[in-house]
Formats: sequence, structure tokens, C-alpha cells
Amino acid sequence: MNEEMKTSLINEIKQALRDGMDMDKDASDEAVEELLTGIVFEKSRQQFLSIREKQELIRTVFNAVRRMDVLQPLIDDESITEIMVNGLRDVFVERNGKCLKADVYFDSQRRLEDVIQSIVARVNRIVNESTPIVDARLKDGSRVNAVLPPIALNGPILTIRKFPDKPITIGDLVAWGSLTKEAAGFLERLVKAKYNLFICGGTGSGKTTFLNMLSNFIPKDERIITIEDSAELQIVGIENIVRLETRNANTEGKGEVTIRDLIKTSLRMRPERIVVGEVRGAEALDMLQAMNTGHDGSLSTGHANSTRDMLGRLETMVLCAVPLPLEAIRQQIASAIDIIIHLSRLRDKSRRVMEITEVLDCCQGQIQVNTLYSFEEACETVDGGVTGCLKRTEKVMQNTGKFKLAGIPAEV
Repeated sequence: MNEEMKTSLINEIKQALRDGMDMDKDASDEAVEELLTGIVFEKSRQQFLSIREKQELIRTVFNAVRRMDVLQPLIDDESITEIMVNGLRDVFVERNGKCLKADVYFDSQRRLEDVIQSIVARVNRIVNESTPIVDARLKDGSRVNAVLPPIALNGPILTIRKFPDKPITIGDLVAWGSLTKEAAGFLERLVKAKYNLFICGGTGSGKTTFLNMLSNFIPKDERIITIEDSAELQIVGIENIVRLETRNANTEGKGEVTIRDLIKTSLRMRPERIVVGEVRGAEALDMLQAMNTGHDGSLSTGHANSTRDMLGRLETMVLCAVPLPLEAIRQQIASAIDIIIHLSRLRDKSRRVMEITEVLDCCQGQIQVNTLYSFEEACETVDGGVTGCLKRTEKVMQNTGKFKLAGIPAEV
């Protein structure tokens, strides 16, 4: 069966499926698949179809009407971490840190737009020519970004960041060489002792994954409020958890709920910890105020190329909210944030914890910091290879800044 015959047969099967079942109603996947199987077997009486061809037709049509069309096999492939659709014909995937062109494509722009609309509709969001940019998520928590024409010049653009079904643990990071065992234990103690941690790094450096991993060190009897643009965190084992997600404005420009709104309302929910998925604007001020008003142990992330860059970005973000004197903003940052963790994606596509830095104080208008852990200093070359070795173990546990030995319990 050539491609032309296959396309024609798929269209006939789709039409027969629409005629046999109202797809707008809440028909179960099992009912759709049962009807679809019957239609395909009926077609096979008119022209010979092998068992393999029947299975392929059922899978293709089912994915088109109930899943994500030609992208569904890529979604199901656990080795793929990112799917990038650049118009109809150019579909790329990231596998093992490398970008490759996938052997799939959409037959028409309408099919691709239908996939995008089905994704955003499930999370009550809207994307069209008047609002052509949208962030959403899949049922499994995968992050989705879509951009439609006329903003996107080469057709509808869809980017899907997949997350593993099983959350990554700190043991995995140590095994992969992203972090030393001593530094991992130190971070676990910091989280349990309720220090405010901020994670920074570039795009794709693993900030959300690392935030999720640290969140799982939170004691199980605490109440947590998570605040995200699109819900991605996979915090397990904690029963007293509230998950909040932003909402875009409707077609009339009303009803928007921002991260700032969610941070403010979370303070009335008796949180013991507040976890903000990412700060990128004026909400930085609300996050800092929350950290400074008794909500110790809070966690958040932001985009920056270094610890110093992150401090500068926080200053800028707070200035977007209110025109405070720069020295007052720096004092607020120094009082709120205890530790900044800088992640990076290296040229070999590996992800590493590059620095763990404590924020000391604001002295003479400048924020003072102290590097507790550096990836470069934590690695020694042995016979041409690299082995993890934290050289500053004693300094980390007994430094002279905020984290004196008495400040962190030996056993939590």
C-alpha cells in the first residue's frame, strides 16, 4: 500500500468514525478504539490489508482523533526529552542531549493547529491569531509552548519539554557526576533545616528538575504551596500540598491570574513553605517579601548565567514592581535568600551544579556572597578522567557566614 492509498484510506476511516460516533461527547477511548477496529476490519473486506497494516491504520487514526497525531509515538518514546515542531515538515527531537530530525510530518497546517488547540483546550487556555503565543502542559506534566502565524513565519510552532515519569533523585545526580556526594548531603540538610534556596541557570540547564528534586527533601508533615505558570513539579509523599497555576486573560482581556496574585493569596493559606516554579518579573518582589515574613524554606528558580547575574536580575525584576532605592532592594535580597545554586549545561550536553553560593549580607550597598562549592574545584583529574571530590567539605559545614555549625543540625 503506497502513501497515496494510505492517506486516502485514513481519511475514509476518519469519516466513517465521525459518522458512527459523536466525537464531541464523552466517549471513552475504549469505545472509540472498538468502533475504529470494526471500521478497519470492514475496510479490509473491500481490499486486502495485512495484520501489520490494520494495526498501523488503527494506531494512526486513533492518535489523530484522541491523541497527538503523528507526534504521539515521539511522546511515548521515553528516550526523547524535547520535541520541536517548526512548521509542517520540520520536526526535531532531543535524544541524549543531541537534536535530530524526526521522520514524521504533518499533512496540513490544519492538522497541526488541531493538535495545538486540543492541548491548550485541556488546560483551559486560548491560542489564536489575536493571542498567538501560549504556554500549556500535557496531562503528564510536560511543558508546552505554541506560537501561531502571523507571529511564526514558517507555520505553527510547537515545543514540548518532556519530563521523566519517575522523578530524578539526588542519588541520580551523584551517579551522573553532576554533583558530589558531600555537596548533595549538604543541600539535603539545608532544605530540611528550612533555608531559602534559589536555583539559577540557563535554558535547559535542569532548573525545574533540580527544584523538584530538592522539594522532595521537605519533611512530609509540612504544608506546601506550589506556584507555577504551568504545573510541572512532581512532589511526591506530601499530603498537605496546594498546587496553584496561573491563568491567562480571556478573549475580552479579563480574568488573568498572575504569579503575583498567587503569591499574595498563598500567604493566606497558612503555608509553611512556598515553592515558586520560576520568577521572571515583578513577582520577584512578592517572593522576597514572602521569604522575609516567616516563610522559611522557600524555593524558586530564575534564568541567569551566574550567581552574580542572578542577583542583578533580581534587582531589575524588583525595580519593575516598585521604584525602591537600589540599596534597599539589595538589603531585601540579602535578607531573603540564603543560598543560590547555579546550574549549567556544558558543551558536552551534560548538566552540572557549577556553584553553591551563600548570600551573606548587604554591606556598603553591595551584596556579599561566599562560594561554598565550585564544580571546577570539586573535580580532580586522575589518569585523564574526572572524579568528584569536594575539597571544601570542612569549610561547607563550618563556614563563618550564615551557616555556622550551630545553624544546621547534624542530623535532621
